[in-house]
Amino acid sequence: MQKVLIIRFSSLGDIVLTSPIIRCVKNQVHCKIHFLTKVQYSQILDSNPHIDRLIILKDNINETIKDLKSENYSHVIDLHNNLRSFRIKIHLRGVVLNYKKQKFKRFLLLYFGLNSLKEHVVDRYFNCVKKLNVKNDNNGLDYFLNKKTFVNIKKHDPFLVWCIGASFEQKILSVSQIVNVCNNLSARVLLIGGHQELSKGDLIVKKSTNTNIDNFCGRLSIDESAYLIKHSSLVLTNDTGFMHIAAAFKKNIISFWGCTKPSLGFYPYMTKNKCLHIVFNEFAKPCSKHGNFCRIRKDGCIKNLKSEKINDSILEVMGD
Repeated sequence: MQKVLIIRFSSLGDIVLTSPIIRCVKNQVHCKIHFLTKVQYSQILDSNPHIDRLIILKDNINETIKDLKSENYSHVIDLHNNLRSFRIKIHLRGVVLNYKKQKFKRFLLLYFGLNSLKEHVVDRYFNCVKKLNVKNDNNGLDYFLNKKTFVNIKKHDPFLVWCIGASFEQKILSVSQIVNVCNNLSARVLLIGGHQELSKGDLIVKKSTNTNIDNFCGRLSIDESAYLIKHSSLVLTNDTGFMHIAAAFKKNIISFWGCTKPSLGFYPYMTKNKCLHIVFNEFAKPCSKHGNFCRIRKDGCIKNLKSEKINDSILEVMGD
């Protein structure tokens, strides 16, 4: 049986977005799938039944190359397409299929507001496997929880999950915005995020008049956070990896956008349930690709989103 290597080193959301490629290549090519990524993202893929071997990128790239060369891959699908993946590919014999980042089209969108990036990034991924005759099965994203993953919560009581973090300050709502929303909610709210959001979560709990908020930031693994998302009634999220995990579980999602915009092609993919985008200056060009720079205010134009709009959106989703 032929073996196919898929390369994506990071990050959380981007790796979740590769899941339809993993599934469709496995099911349609009928091959063994090996996946190369960084160690900090391995738990995202550990329980994926479509992956036959998960390979961790070593600090010494030559050791990784030596390991990969021994596998004799028929195809290498590079969904990262950077200098590091190039160094690996040139040493492998298989047919290489590269994800095209469409940098010029992205440049036109970011600097001139001309949007020709009509496809979601997942659909762009599928363009690079056309030579394998692999087609999108339109079943959306996957996220497979480890069978042992468990968080002790009352699942029968409805709750919202709020992902309060992101990779940059310019991509996140402020404490006051979140507190104002929570003050008008009666439902239970679970805050999730990394260690860097722990103090922010504590501050939200302290300042809010809503006594039904629990701060799980910095206290859970990615898998445990995904467990809460899976069992939630609604996920509130910035443009971050947890947003894509919520899409994989086909949850109701309200996402918040400022410096980045859905027009870049990284919005929740094929969620099936209610999915609302609350976007500051929706028809304006994005400030930056990753959200680390804002043209409007130093701490990010996402801070201009009105809490009332968020509360109205929650009522719209939860009212059905």
